[in-house]
Amino acid sequence: MAEKIKNKAVFFNPFSKDNPVVVQILGICSILAVTVKLEPAIVMGMSVIAVLAFSNVIISLLRNTIPTNIRIIVQLVVVAGLVIIVNQLLLAFAYDVAIQLSVFIGLIITNCILMGRLEAFAMANSPWPSFLDGVGNGIGYTIILVIVAFFRELLGSGTLFGMQVVPKSFYAAGYVDNGLMILPPMALIIVGCIIWIHRSINKDIQE
Repeated sequence: MAEKIKNKAVFFNPFSKDNPVVVQILGICSILAVTVKLEPAIVMGMSVIAVLAFSNVIISLLRNTIPTNIRIIVQLVVVAGLVIIVNQLLLAFAYDVAIQLSVFIGLIITNCILMGRLEAFAMANSPWPSFLDGVGNGIGYTIILVIVAFFRELLGSGTLFGMQVVPKSFYAAGYVDNGLMILPPMALIIVGCIIWIHRSINKDIQE
């Protein structure tokens, strides 16, 4: 029972209490880059979930055989291999989105969330909790990615998933898309607002 409760906390805490973006302030760079539209943001989030979950499992399985002085190199090799697989799958089955994401799929390799979870959790825990930790933190990252992309695409382009949602009558009446929303600084401002709301709700979080 205690193990079950612990695993539940490992999986669900990154959604809010230990969210890697709004609590640990990790993975901000990719959020600035891939959240102009919802579709690439969701694909990026799913890619991070997959890479983080399986890299956690692999490192957990190997943790007792990895020499301490080369552990970071081993972690990078595992993550790089998984990122290459994800990138090839995207090129094969979601080519347009893969082109939109461009180099940012490759930059998953240097995402602080991945290296942080591998070092802090997978190196010290068994495969199943490590898998849950990877999926949980990946979902926590994706939630922020989707929230930021939703507001940036809606207010910046008047669309969601590329489909027009702001009525043409609004534009005829004088409504204008906010061009600032599609610029990277606005992603940072939206993340800042999310952090402010999160800290206001969760006052027990220590700085």
